[in-house]
Amino acid sequence: MTPYGPTSLTTERLLLRPVQEADVPAMARLWTDVEVRRYLGGPLGEDVVRVRGAWCLGAVGLFAVARRADGVVLGSVFVDPGGREGRTEISYQLLPEWWGRGYAGEAVGAVVGRALAEVPGGVVAVTQAADVRSRRLLERLGAVPVDRFVEWDSAQVMYRFDG
Repeated sequence: MTPYGPTSLTTERLLLRPVQEADVPAMARLWTDVEVRRYLGGPLGEDVVRVRGAWCLGAVGLFAVARRADGVVLGSVFVDPGGREGRTEISYQLLPEWWGRGYAGEAVGAVVGRALAEVPGGVVAVTQAADVRSRRLLERLGAVPVDRFVEWDSAQVMYRFDG
């Protein structure tokens, strides 16, 4: 089993699992919400959302983040084994109503922990330098900044997790 294969992870409060048909509306909200997309290039257009809606069903490496208590989908975590210069890259999004409750840290921490245990070469995450909340989350989880660069006309910071 790999951290990005068709598997599920369970934490104290969350179930991270492959995306199902019933999750597509929540995924579409992630891709179109102005706040979620503030540091991700802005909301996606209808055509892109439609294509992603079909792609996300069972997509390798994409986890729906759902509360264990009631199955409500809070967001997603994506693991890309060749994401950055051949290193495993983690990305994540949570709907704004779930921010500030520790869910992102719980979800990302679980996925990073699994990836570090199973994938050589460490794990990276990239966020805009201006995205202070995301940077704090990564640092709380033990990631350290290893590179700064400009991409998509914005200053970016690459973080690395080491086992």
